[in-house]
Amino acid sequence: MSQAASIGKRFGPTALDTPANRVTILRILVTIPTLWLLWSRSTSWLLTVLWFSITVADSLDGWMARRDGSTHSGAWLDHTADKISVIGGLGILAIHGILPWLPVLLIAAREITITLYRTVAKRFGVQLKSVWLGKRKAFTQYCAIGWVVLPLTAHCRWLQIGWLWLVVVMTLASGVEIVYRSRREWFPWPV
Repeated sequence: MSQAASIGKRFGPTALDTPANRVTILRILVTIPTLWLLWSRSTSWLLTVLWFSITVADSLDGWMARRDGSTHSGAWLDHTADKISVIGGLGILAIHGILPWLPVLLIAAREITITLYRTVAKRFGVQLKSVWLGKRKAFTQYCAIGWVVLPLTAHCRWLQIGWLWLVVVMTLASGVEIVYRSRREWFPWPV
């Protein structure tokens, strides 16, 4: 973050105890019993409320981080929370045969691959920022699970499967966008 961009921010990049990080940790703590409930039953109003809370908390902690100043720990916690909830939720639904395995595996493979790519890039001093499409794909991933847990749409298979394939397209495209935008950092010559 540049000096000018950090003016007015309450926290610097190395801060640990921030409101955004607290919300993210709370999101992880709520995700654990929510995934257990998802394992026990795939739809209920309680599960819907919990999943909606997790989805809103994802947006809230991002907004708080932009307002107060993003941190390295916050970026890591946010990505971790997203992976636990999304891969965990989709995996449970695939294990129970509610969602097909192929799109779930494609989403999980992209998430793991880009996480590893970010880790390697960071070791080489390359900071990979979130991209516009990546921020939108996280919301669509949460909605893919939401359509299953919401009792009103729990039996609407065409919506669930159609939305899941939309998520696959957005997830893979955002991964390509991250790699494409980072090429200047890795390769000093025009690519």
